[in-house]
Amino acid sequence: MQSFRDIIKPLSFPAALSIFLFMVAGCASSHVNVGQSATTAVDLKGKNYQMIQAGATGTSYGFRLLGILPITSPHYATARRDLYASLKEPLTGKAVALADQMEDRSTLYLILFSIPKVTITADVIEFVDSSPASTNK
Repeated sequence: MQSFRDIIKPLSFPAALSIFLFMVAGCASSHVNVGQSATTAVDLKGKNYQMIQAGATGTSYGFRLLGILPITSPHYATARRDLYASLKEPLTGKAVALADQMEDRSTLYLILFSIPKVTITADVIEFVDSSPASTNK
């Protein structure tokens, strides 16, 4: 009959390796938030808008010590500012809006800290005047 030591000894290296890999490897979580609390009733049909850029993205990062103590947090305003900064053309004087907006929250967990991230993805559109009076000018 085998002793307890004879059974445990062959399992000690795989167990130690598993613990080491668990401590070194990171984890990630993700949460998708679709929609906004503030809405506008505008019909996007016909020729009352044009696409400026499809699938524009903006990101904001934070930092948490030990995964729970927030040092800095990601902000939607920073991610939105990053989205507008990523556009290829200036928007000054244009009536623009974000359509099909998605907000994604994710966190990368490492041993001593975690990095939360907020990403906003949207289509940037410009409203154009499609009234008959403006086409006769």
